Amino acid sequence: MPKPVVPEERRRRRRPTKSGTVLSERLIVETALRMLREHGSSGLTARRLGLALDADPSTLYRYFRSMDDLTLAIGDALIGRALQGWEPTGEWRADLRAVGLRIHAAYVAHPQAALLTTSRVTGRPNELAADEAVLDILRNAGFSLPETVRIYHAFIDQTLAFAALDAASLALPPASLDADEDKWHTTYAHLPAASYPRIAEAAPLLAPRMVTSAYPTALELLLAGVVAPFRGAGNCATSHNKAAAAERHKEAHS
Repeated sequence: MPKPVVPEERRRRRRPTKSGTVLSERLIVETALRMLREHGSSGLTARRLGLALDADPSTLYRYFRSMDDLTLAIGDALIGRALQGWEPTGEWRADLRAVGLRIHAAYVAHPQAALLTTSRVTGRPNELAADEAVLDILRNAGFSLPETVRIYHAFIDQTLAFAALDAASLALPPASLDADEDKWHTTYAHLPAASYPRIAEAAPLLAPRMVTSAYPTALELLLAGVVAPFRGAGNCATSHNKAAAAERHKEAHS
């Protein structure tokens, strides 16, 4: 059985480490993020983390049930950074765009940590706050509950998928990353038009674009696709909101 995590108030009463540092969950997570950035996932072990904190490795398990529990806390910390300072404006597309770009940026700022955490479900406070915010944005925009869940699913999975993809590139050794990006100039830009006519005509545009993240474009396409069905059906925003409100009333009294 995993060891029980010691309540926060009991941890605070413990003596400082040999160097005078008072451990906390936040300090451990911040130190783990630094170690991931400097040494990659293989460099993050309880022993090495204990050394970095000047603490016995066993002390870590007073704060986290396991190293996997620490991994979830790292992921939640990144989401917390993304949400820091964000406030909804009431315009749903602008708000979804802001949340998506913030989450993506928070992950790619720590590519090694992103590789460990983008596929995980933490169930921790910051993740819950982000999910609540996205669902609230969509419900306040007038989308029905099934529509809200469908859009939320596509939105969050797209955001995390691009974060993982972009983080994987950034986590490559610099020489490998440079070599991959250089192929757009050294290979694609010089393919014969007779054999690869479409690549040849697109090459001048591909070279500068393919070394950047496609997430902002993909996000705009998703947001445009969300409203397209209602435009195609000839529904204005007002009628859609009224219909959604009626459906919410029906759900509440069913």
